[in-house]
Amino acid sequence: MSYMRSLLIIVCTYLVITTTQAQETNKWMDSLNFAYLDTTLSRAICEVRYAGDHNFIGMPITGYNSERLVMTRPAAQALKKVEQKLFKLGYGLKVFDTYRPQRAVDHFISWSKIPSDTLTKTEFYPQQDKSKLFGLGYISTRSGHSRGSTIDLTIYNLDDGSDVDMGGAYDYFGELSHHGYQGITKSQKANREILKSTMSEGGFRAYSKEWWHYTLRGEPYPKTFFDHVVN
Repeated sequence: MSYMRSLLIIVCTYLVITTTQAQETNKWMDSLNFAYLDTTLSRAICEVRYAGDHNFIGMPITGYNSERLVMTRPAAQALKKVEQKLFKLGYGLKVFDTYRPQRAVDHFISWSKIPSDTLTKTEFYPQQDKSKLFGLGYISTRSGHSRGSTIDLTIYNLDDGSDVDMGGAYDYFGELSHHGYQGITKSQKANREILKSTMSEGGFRAYSKEWWHYTLRGEPYPKTFFDHVVN
């Protein structure tokens, strides 16, 4: 068998597999009324940390087979209205995470049980014992993200694409990330309030310990934790 024919077979097989995976994703998304965020929002930046190495575990998270983000359609449509309001203020949305399959949460749980694995401690949890992150409310064994209507996000400046200064980084586990934290500047507090007030007006409620975390009020699946993989 020639090299070119072998290569063609490999490529065709890959295309068949990826097409089938995408069809399976579309099937469950359609049945549950989920939508791809990149087809709903117009100028959002998606930085899917859990699909790569730059996250608190330091490796791609189980279940993140794609860098595309999905949410329930009601949440996505509500977020579109938030985006439109922010445009008028000179801001766009930068999204880190939306729907999270339960198997990803299980990956977090497994990681927490390995005391020696502190690769990312300096950046993400310098003052915390990783075994206590669940008890402190920074990670949950049943995440609201798995219900499909929760989002982690920030805002960026439309004029130059730079991140708005929130006084703390995404997924930093500590008091610095809490709403109401006093150890940041007035400007940083004001920036957090812009995000919080706009999200609230758009139908989302904030989480007290994470300035970036919001959940749609009246979410369609308040008690269901999904484990479908996005491809």
